[in-house]
Amino acid sequence: MGYGLLAGAIAAEIIATTSMKYSEGFSRLWPSLITAAGYLVAFALLAQALKTLQVGTAYAIWSGVGTAAVAGIGILFLGETLSLAKVAGILLIVLGVAVLNLGGAH
Repeated sequence: MGYGLLAGAIAAEIIATTSMKYSEGFSRLWPSLITAAGYLVAFALLAQALKTLQVGTAYAIWSGVGTAAVAGIGILFLGETLSLAKVAGILLIVLGVAVLNLGGAH
């Protein structure tokens, strides 16, 4: 159950962060509202997930997967450039999350 809530928190955070790009500095109403609602849902779900998951591991997964996904969205859909440094950074994030999980994500 905890990982399901965490997955929802990650999805909400990805939607919120992507919407923030389209809010143009919070000058556009609907993307700004989606950003605010997305972060509210993300934090609420993360708080519920932390009832059963370790905070360090859950936060690492939440922020790491969110960061990697938003970087991918930027590259695939928002015209951001792909570089060796970005690929290495994303791989290091994924590796770090995997190591934390192997270290005991109970």
